[in-house]
Amino acid sequence: MRFIPLLLCLFLPFATLAQTSDQPTGTIAIQDDAASDAAIANRIRDILRELEGYEDISVTVSSGIVTLRGTTLDMASATRLTELVGRVEGVVAIENEVFETTDVARRLNPAVERFKSRGYQFVAFLPLAMIALAVFFAVVLFGFFIARRKQPWNRMSPNAFIADIYRQIVRLFFIVAGLVIALDIVGATALLSGILGAAGIVGLAIGFAVRDTVENFIASIMLSIRQPFRPNDTVEIEGDTGKVIRLTSRATILLSFDGNHIRIPNATVFKSRIVNFSRNAERRFTFALSVASDADLDQARHMAEDTLNALPFVLDSPEVSVWIQSVDDFWVTLNMAAWINQNDTSIVLARSEAIRLTQAAFDAAGIAAPCPATGSRICQAPPPPRKSPGLAPSGRIQPPPPRYRT
Repeated sequence: MRFIPLLLCLFLPFATLAQTSDQPTGTIAIQDDAASDAAIANRIRDILRELEGYEDISVTVSSGIVTLRGTTLDMASATRLTELVGRVEGVVAIENEVFETTDVARRLNPAVERFKSRGYQFVAFLPLAMIALAVFFAVVLFGFFIARRKQPWNRMSPNAFIADIYRQIVRLFFIVAGLVIALDIVGATALLSGILGAAGIVGLAIGFAVRDTVENFIASIMLSIRQPFRPNDTVEIEGDTGKVIRLTSRATILLSFDGNHIRIPNATVFKSRIVNFSRNAERRFTFALSVASDADLDQARHMAEDTLNALPFVLDSPEVSVWIQSVDDFWVTLNMAAWINQNDTSIVLARSEAIRLTQAAFDAAGIAAPCPATGSRICQAPPPPRKSPGLAPSGRIQPPPPRYRT
């Protein structure tokens, strides 16, 4: 007995749907005869025959009260049946005893018909869709062709990085334009607002998920506008030194002097201390050499200045500088500095040649340090080649030759 209320609750919705919810209103006529009932029944049957899905409905009329029995494909059709019959003249009340059918074949037949109809529509729509797709690709390819050209983008912006941003904007514009034209051809421009709205919501969600990527993209735009470096500039960023070969939407790519690619996130580059060695054409190189402690330091200084000034790649202004760095027990260290135009001369090769010629001048004048200064190492005469220990004439093991003393 405890399950009876539960069963009533389960079947209550079906019973509610089966009852009439839209009964006719108005004054009930006094006259009532079988002819009028038959006319009402025939009228309802004629209407139901013209409608799909009501083939299994039986209609009986008695004293203006219409009783409907049978099954339909769904309960929505049964509910609409009450509204339809209530509009027939002479109907006093409606008893709707129509239920949803459970016949599998009958339920599947409409679905099969719908699939067939959609298949025919797709085949008929296919040529128009192919034309729209071809137009879309034509517009996009034309936009990419314009974006790949050097002009007018390089003329609009001497900075190659900003020119790339212009090209990306042009590509995006032509993609959107091609999409709008294709949707207009197939008559589905109303979908564009829905697509853009969905794309905005999805883009917002993705933006939170890929915050670092968005931050790097914004940083790439700011770097392109502020231009702290240009393509092929030699820079130092976060301790990494190399030539800037590319600025993408995510990272700045350097080519180190060892031939390695270094990818640095744009957000890091934007916040970091950037040393641009190529922004100014004039660049100074320095090196240190030592002379003997008893050498004439003024003569050594002038000799170094003359040697550096004689180099063809050394600039006259700023002038060459030579100064005493330190005085040690066995030698005196001199620092030399000179300027070059790094657009014409390699800084590494210029420094190497200056060291070679200055050291050669010190050696020719006999004022070079007796031993190259390597930290605080004191050199002695080179020892004889080391031989493996052997037996002396006395039969004792010979000691190994002496080594350098540090």
